[in-house]
Amino acid sequence: MLDRRSTPRRLVVAAVGLALLAGAAACSGPEDDGAGGGDAPAEGGTLTVLNTEPQENFDPARLYTSGGGNVPSLVFRTLTTRNRADGAAGTKVVPDLATDLGRPSENATVWTYTLKKGLKYEDGSPITSADIKYGVERSFAAELSGGAPYLRDWLIGGDSYAGPFGGGETTLDSIETPDERTIVFRLKKPVGDFPYLATQTQFTPVPQDKDTGTEYEKHPLSSGPYKVVENTRDGERLRLERNTHWSEKTDDQRHAYPDAIDVRSGLDPAVINQRLSTSSGADSKAVTTDTNLGPAELAQIGQDKALKERVGVGHFGYTNYLAFNPRVKPFDRAEVREAVSYAIGRSSVVNAAGGSALAEPATTFLPNQKALGYKPYDHFPAGENGDPDKAREVLKDAGYDEGPTITLTHSTEEGEMGPKIASAVQQSLQKAGFEVKLEGLEPNAYDERRWDTGNTPGFFLTRWGADWPAGYPFLAPIFDGRQIVENGANFNHAQLDDPAINKEFDEISRLTDLDAAAKRWGELDEEIGSRALAVPLFHPVYQRLVGKDVKNVVISDWTGVLDISQVAVG
Repeated sequence: MLDRRSTPRRLVVAAVGLALLAGAAACSGPEDDGAGGGDAPAEGGTLTVLNTEPQENFDPARLYTSGGGNVPSLVFRTLTTRNRADGAAGTKVVPDLATDLGRPSENATVWTYTLKKGLKYEDGSPITSADIKYGVERSFAAELSGGAPYLRDWLIGGDSYAGPFGGGETTLDSIETPDERTIVFRLKKPVGDFPYLATQTQFTPVPQDKDTGTEYEKHPLSSGPYKVVENTRDGERLRLERNTHWSEKTDDQRHAYPDAIDVRSGLDPAVINQRLSTSSGADSKAVTTDTNLGPAELAQIGQDKALKERVGVGHFGYTNYLAFNPRVKPFDRAEVREAVSYAIGRSSVVNAAGGSALAEPATTFLPNQKALGYKPYDHFPAGENGDPDKAREVLKDAGYDEGPTITLTHSTEEGEMGPKIASAVQQSLQKAGFEVKLEGLEPNAYDERRWDTGNTPGFFLTRWGADWPAGYPFLAPIFDGRQIVENGANFNHAQLDDPAINKEFDEISRLTDLDAAAKRWGELDEEIGSRALAVPLFHPVYQRLVGKDVKNVVISDWTGVLDISQVAVG
C-alpha cells in the first residue's frame, strides 16, 4: 500500500491510506457473530460511520486501492476482491465480478478474465466487459487522477495513454473485449500479482454513456450491494441505500444487512471515540474505520468489561522505520548505519508510539504476515533497549573515537513520525555516543523533503504499507532501482539501484504461484536488510471501538480495519 495517509501517489490505507500491522485480527466479545456459521445476522436499520477523513473523490478512477475504510467496496465491485474473513484468512484474493482469479499466459504477460452471468447495475442494466475496459481507461485521464500507478506502468501503451477524453487515442488497445463477458489484459512484463491488482477500484465497471467525468463521483452507478443517494460537501456526508438489483447469488463476499449506511466525516477523533463509547441513539449502531483509540482511552476501557468487549483489534502490513540517504555523510558509510541499527532501543520507541497495545517492535522490513513472505531475521540484534556498547564498538572500528554528529528529520505533527518517536530515537543514539540534532518540519514540508530525490534528508522517520498483501508492493517501491523518481514523489530513499536486486524483483514478480513468490520475497527482504539501508522500528496496531448494537465484526489482515460489508446492526 503506501504511505497512504499523506501521499497522492501511493491507502490505505489509507489510507489511508491507511496505522497498520502484522498478525491475527479479531474482535472479542458477544457481538462478534463471525463471518460464517450460526444464524445469519438480522437485516434492517441504519449503520452510521463516524470518521475523521472525508470520503473525498468518490469515483473509482480516483480512489487509491479501496480507500476510505472499505466504504467504496459497498458500491464498487471489481474483477477480484479480498476474502472477507478475519485475520490471515482475509489476505487471500478471491473472484468478485470474475469467475476466477484470471487465467495467465505461460509467461504471465497476458491475463484473461470471464465475467459471471447475471451481473447488473443499480438501474438493472447488465454489466459487460466493455464497461470494465472503459472504467480502466478513464482512470488514465489527468482530470481523474489519484489511483494507483501500476496500470500505467504495466499495460502495453499505458505510459503514453491519456484516457478516453479529449484528443489522442481514445481507447487502450492492450485491453481487449472479444465478447460481453471476456476481457484480456496485455502487459509489458510478467506480473504474477495481477489478481491482486484487479482488486483496485480502477477495475470497477463504468458504462460509457453514463460517465459524467469529474461529476461522476456525485452519483456513480453502483455494481455493489449499496448505491449512493447523497454525497455532499465533498464526501463529508455520504448516504448509501440498498441496491435492489445486486444479488448475493453473484457476490459471495459482501452482505447488505443494514437498510442504509450513513457516513459522517470531518469529525474530531476524541469526539468519535466519545460518541462510540457512550453509544446513545444512532451512535449505538455506529463504527469508525479511521480513528484509533489512544493510550489514555485504552487505559479507561481496560477497566470497563463492557467497553473492552467492543474493541476491535486489527493488523495490516505496515512498517514504521528510520530511513537513510547514503548520499549524505556520514550515512555513506555502512558502519555508521550499522551502529545506528545496534543502538536503537525499540522498547522506548514502542512506548512513544502508545505502548505495546498500539505498536509491535520490528526487526524486519516485511511485517509478520505469511502472505507478505515474512522471514524472521535480526542482522543487528540490539534487544529491547538497544546495544550501545556494540554500537560504540562498530564506530570505533570504523575510526570514530567519538560518535559522529547527525541530524534526525521528523514531522512536527504528533503521530508515528512525530516528536515523541524522534525523541525516543535520539535518546537511544545518545547512549551510544552519537550527537543527535532534531529537525522538525511542518507536515507538508516534511513530505516534500523526504520524497525529493535531490533533497532527501540523510536520516529521517518514515513508513510504508503494502497496496495488497504480497511482497512486491511492499519492497519494490522502496528498494527497486528502476522505481527511483527524479522529478516527483520518490520512495526509494536509499536510492538503491543494484542490478542483482533489480533482477530478483523481476524473477519473483513473474511467479504466479503466490506461496512460492512469498518465500522468495522473505529471502530478498533478508538480503536487503543486511545492507543497513533502513532500521525497522515498529508495526502499528489498530484498536477501535464499535457501537453497542454493532454485530458481525470482521477485521482482516488485508486492511486492518472493520469490514463494513459484513456488519449488521441490532
